[in-house]
Amino acid sequence: MSKVEEFEELRPLLFSIAYRILGSVGEAEDAVQETWLRFDGSATRPTSTKAFLSTAVTRISIDVLRSARVRREAYVGPWLPEPLLSDPYQDPERSAELADSVSMAALLLLERLSPLERSVFVLREVFSFGFDEVAEAVGRSEAACRQLLVRARRHMRAGRPRFAADRRERQELAERFFDALRSGDVDGLRNLLSADVHLVGDGGGKAPQLARAVVGAEKVARLLAGVYPLMARIDVTFEPCEVNGQPGAVFRDRDGKVLHTLALDVLDGRIQAIRSVINPDKLDHLGPVADAWALDREVKQVRRRMR
Repeated sequence: MSKVEEFEELRPLLFSIAYRILGSVGEAEDAVQETWLRFDGSATRPTSTKAFLSTAVTRISIDVLRSARVRREAYVGPWLPEPLLSDPYQDPERSAELADSVSMAALLLLERLSPLERSVFVLREVFSFGFDEVAEAVGRSEAACRQLLVRARRHMRAGRPRFAADRRERQELAERFFDALRSGDVDGLRNLLSADVHLVGDGGGKAPQLARAVVGAEKVARLLAGVYPLMARIDVTFEPCEVNGQPGAVFRDRDGKVLHTLALDVLDGRIQAIRSVINPDKLDHLGPVADAWALDREVKQVRRRMR
């Protein structure tokens, strides 16, 4: 097998590792490309190509994450991961686990960890690497990696919900949510939301957004029901789909350009969180991006005419 063939066979795994460490599609793709350059430039063939490439992409991702942390501290408004519509790493037997590990909620929990803790957790807990492989990848002893994993697990457990929703429950709840959203049904929306639901928008200062953060079923339901029927009047449509392995949707303008994504967290029969990414820099991997400012002006014009 040629170098190119070996690399392409492992590319889905490498991207999936990098994305979970970085929470950014663009940065993950760059890390995978840099990994290829190192592999292609190596004068000798490694004993284990998987070990070599996994180590390379992990170390590159750790370096990128350390510099990204500084940028995120200066980020305008709430920071959310870049939306991922499909994870290229396919493992049917573990599809549910892998989907949960790439959810917005899980990635935000991973943000609490140090780069090393995050990398150890991803390699060991998500991809089941042996401690010897993890130690090689992060450049620490196995004993140190075990301690890093203990701390990472503690942080992740503290932030995880007590009860997980099954896939069918999530899907059914999402269908009812989007039906209510289409019709601007305040009561229908309110009945699907937890009492302390929070709506978070990531515009990064580069796009208008519903709100940076709104908490409470009544406030969130009224906001959503008041805005989305107006957007429909200017031909904004949405396509329900999985976003980061969870129920969600991609919203598009009349020309089919991406306006924003929406991801839902479902727990105990209610929607606990709604996360919207509208920052155009985080959407361009999904296709041409809409002019959110122009659409916002149109919505305001429609609202004025209706008064």
